[in-house]
Amino acid sequence: MQTPQTINEYISTFPENIQIILENIRNIIKNSHPNLTETINYGVPTFKINWKNFIHFWAFKNHISIFPWPKIIEIFESKLKNYKTSKWAIQFQLNQNINYELIRDIVNYKISIL
Repeated sequence: MQTPQTINEYISTFPENIQIILENIRNIIKNSHPNLTETINYGVPTFKINWKNFIHFWAFKNHISIFPWPKIIEIFESKLKNYKTSKWAIQFQLNQNINYELIRDIVNYKISIL
């Protein structure tokens, strides 16, 4: 499969139920700040601000991950106890309800510290 050139192309490669989740995450991020721009970076959907990566999101077989950066994961550690995390990523399992409010809180916090 060829690497998508836009977030629309990326999202269109998934089944409809996953597309809805990805669009919801995209909209949360996109609506958080007027100066965010969309791109594909490292082959995944990325939002940038002032030419710097702000956040990535990526769909996998069983989960969707957001990549808000390590410091944000540390700050939200108490709210992430029910999620698998790594230094860089938070996984939202597709067999569970996606916690859009938590994603919104993380994105808004990142915006607040710009």
